[in-house]
Amino acid sequence: MKEITLETKIADLLNNYEGMKDILIEINPKFKKLNNPVLRRTLAKIAGVRQAAIVGGMEPSDLLNQLRIAVGQKPIESGDTQEVTSSSEVPAWIATEPKATIDANELLDKEDNPLAKAYNILRKSDEGDVITIVADFQPEPLIEEFIKSGHEVYCQKVDDGNFVTYVKK
Repeated sequence: MKEITLETKIADLLNNYEGMKDILIEINPKFKKLNNPVLRRTLAKIAGVRQAAIVGGMEPSDLLNQLRIAVGQKPIESGDTQEVTSSSEVPAWIATEPKATIDANELLDKEDNPLAKAYNILRKSDEGDVITIVADFQPEPLIEEFIKSGHEVYCQKVDDGNFVTYVKK
């Protein structure tokens, strides 16, 4: 088996290691969302271990090492993992009235895809429009996909465990 790294996709873990879904849920109850088949088919394909850790509110190196130990791989020294830091400066454009607000939890509960829903809204939006995504987790895989697509993104923790992600077209 391939070494598990921070970039290993969650879908690859689920496909390559029997019982991995249960291992992930045992490590962090927030990963219960992996019981959602839509999430497993879509977001798990783009989310790596680093992003999953952020979604779960964990240090990426902690999740990485717990996964490695669970499958019989040696843990990696914390200096061997590269952490990504993001800017904490609040952009002025988040004060813009959002064109739409997406409740990621509600969509996932209905086995719908929040990324697809957000892209559909953004496609019909004008340059400079802002949408917001609310969730009880930091949607790191979505954030990275929006950035790759050229959108400006800012995520803010609003209260205990809830996040608002602003996406500007």
